[in-house]
Order: sequence, then structure tokens, then C-alpha cells
Amino acid sequence: MSIPGLEDQESVQPNREELLMMAIRSARSNNIEGARVMFQQVLRQDRHNERALMWMAQIARSKSERKQWLERVLAVNPDNDKAREALKKIEYSQSARENRTLVLFGAIAAILIIIALIVIVVLIVNSN
Repeated sequence: MSIPGLEDQESVQPNREELLMMAIRSARSNNIEGARVMFQQVLRQDRHNERALMWMAQIARSKSERKQWLERVLAVNPDNDKAREALKKIEYSQSARENRTLVLFGAIAAILIIIALIVIVVLIVNSN
């Protein structure tokens, strides 16, 4: 027995493509949390939905989260050039940050060595 005025729940809920489009519109209008919820619903229905995965990477809260989403995209489609390029940029920036740290450490080590040499020279000169 149906209750008059109530529709079947399936006809009220958006289908996966409609939900995906709503999520994209939400992300574009900066409703990130709403978009995230909708993308997650799409991914619960289709965990290999490449577009939803890419959008989750775009709205990720951190670089590490973004990297995880991009890796999932590439697991679904190894030929996704956008995901591959975005992942390369993340890895490049991490590498550059590590290189800056090494250069800074090297500079500090060089300064300490020069100071130690000066102290040794001063001690030798003063002992004569």
C-alpha cells in the first residue's frame, strides 16, 4: 500500500551522473565539503569513477591526500596524463624542498668548518 503524495525514493534521488554533476558544480562554487560528500557517494557506487577521483584530488585537504587520490586515478587508468603530470608536480616540489634542506645543511656545515679552522689557526698563532 502506498501513501498518496509520496514518490518512490529512487525517483527522488539523483542518479550517479546527476550526483557527479552536482558535486562538480558544488566544487566549482567553492562548496568543498558538500562536493566532497557527493563525490564520496559517487565513489561508493562506483569506486573506479575516474572523474570523481580526479575531483577528489583537486579538492584534497593536503598534498599527501591529493597524492593518494592521484595514485588511485592512475591505478584505474594508467594513461591519465593529467593525473600523471599532477603527481609529477607534487613529487618535484617535495624533491625541491628536500634539496633546499640539504643545501641549507651544507651551508651551515661549511660555516661551522670555517669557524673551526679559524679557531684552530688563532690557537696555533697564540701558542707561538
